[in-house]
Amino acid sequence: KGESGSQGPGESRRMSADDIKVRLEALGQSHLFEGLSQDQEKALLAQAAELHSQLPGGLDAYVASAKKLLQNASEGINPFSSFNPSVPDGEALVTGTPAFLSMEAEGLKHVAASGFVLVAGGLGERLGYNGIKVSLPLYEAERQRSFIELYIQHILTLQRKSGASSPLPLAIMTSDDTHDLTAVLLKENKNFGMAEGQVTLMKQNKVPAMMDSSARFAAKGGVIETKPHGHGDVHTLMLQSGTVRRWQDQGIKWVVFFQDTNGIIFRALPAVLGVSASHSFDINSVCVPRTPGEAVGGICRLEQRDGSRTVTVNVEYNQLDPLLRSTEAFSSGDVADPATGHSPFPGNINCLVFATKRYLETLE
Repeated sequence: KGESGSQGPGESRRMSADDIKVRLEALGQSHLFEGLSQDQEKALLAQAAELHSQLPGGLDAYVASAKKLLQNASEGINPFSSFNPSVPDGEALVTGTPAFLSMEAEGLKHVAASGFVLVAGGLGERLGYNGIKVSLPLYEAERQRSFIELYIQHILTLQRKSGASSPLPLAIMTSDDTHDLTAVLLKENKNFGMAEGQVTLMKQNKVPAMMDSSARFAAKGGVIETKPHGHGDVHTLMLQSGTVRRWQDQGIKWVVFFQDTNGIIFRALPAVLGVSASHSFDINSVCVPRTPGEAVGGICRLEQRDGSRTVTVNVEYNQLDPLLRSTEAFSSGDVADPATGHSPFPGNINCLVFATKRYLETLE
């Protein structure tokens, strides 16, 4: 099992205490030093230097982004207001149909060149479980089997079925809350059958918490208060830990991201890989049929109105209907397609397949 902390690009941004203090003051963070003893200030500056080294673009980029997001939120600005939505390209597959079986057969050719990334930074509190979510029992009557065991057994089965010449790698993003518990769970169960070195753990760093809309950092007792960041940190970690570069060098052509309590996604995965390969998709979002107005994000193709940029992204459900209604093509909003009874914008389940080469190029 590997582990990543602040290594990688952040190392080149380490700053002296004097430099980091000047930087904080320039970023509007002078309040952090009020009433501090010399020792407290020294400790705070060391903490700030560490945070600066860990964040993509350092504290400067973090504060600039926070200010923009906070201003947009306070002014009610829709981040998609300059885009025109349309239905994204893709395949609508039904299990057992000839189209599904064809894509599944194609995808099986690509399984041996796939790596897997599990986003597992959360606890099971909201599910009424006192522990990390990946250790959540699969069944009430079979409590010794957990989600992490299920995922690993799926990957090992795909490894055997595909005839892979080397182990299919698994990277797991953890957090302060889950890292040690995940490491112990894997060690006690001998990686649930995976080989030594087949599993990489990447620990997610925390980020400064904001105290107001001016993006001033919250602090208490000479310590900058921090909070967990979003799931998007997994991409920073994949780059900083060297994992995606190592995988590409090992011949991994597809990177599959999945969530910590989605137990059935692997049943569809070969077909999903078939779609990615057949369409040469750089990114493929796995979706489910979605009822209009349902509280789940929808995958949309968005084109900048000046034609300068086109992206296919998830739009949260509370932003989707207003966005659609603002256009002539979808003036009725998020309504059902009469042919299917579902929204033409499928539901996002946070399972993604990336083409490794383009993924690494983009991260770098």
